[in-house]
Amino acid sequence: MALGSNLGGAGMGRRATLAAAIEAMRQAGLVPSRVSRFFVTPCFPAGAGPDYVNACIVLRDAPPPRRLLDILHGIEAEFGRHRTQRWGARSLDLDLLAQDCEILPDRAGFDAWQGLPPDRQASETPETLILPHPRLAERGFVLVPLADVAPDWRHPVLGRTVRQMLADLPVEQRAEPVPT
Repeated sequence: MALGSNLGGAGMGRRATLAAAIEAMRQAGLVPSRVSRFFVTPCFPAGAGPDYVNACIVLRDAPPPRRLLDILHGIEAEFGRHRTQRWGARSLDLDLLAQDCEILPDRAGFDAWQGLPPDRQASETPETLILPHPRLAERGFVLVPLADVAPDWRHPVLGRTVRQMLADLPVEQRAEPVPT
């Protein structure tokens, strides 16, 4: 899963917010088995707010995806997250990227969201959980920290490892995340 903050939450800075969110996950019964370094990355989309601090974690024995998402949304709310603007600035963003090799809601649903044109991506929100995250392979700010914790995880639709997906990105996208 991916973590990000570009506003900080609960009176903390961005980095402290991520560290506190990981602790909140532990308190909620989630067990991080691996935590990436923290990275400063430009806001996405460009101009939508201050730079982010991003990280990725791997959870051990995670609950089923929809239950996990409910827990993550509860933690986001504790840190002041309000879902008012798609791709807007946020106190805390916890994204479920994948769970093993599961494809949700099904292959056709995944394909529909992965193929969504950019203008619709910015304005539409799925009504159901889509796994793996349909933009996972396109985002250096996700793949760089994910490579810290799961470089050999293979995308169940694309058949590519994190390391391969990262190598597929333009050099400038791979260079954007800077360890903090």
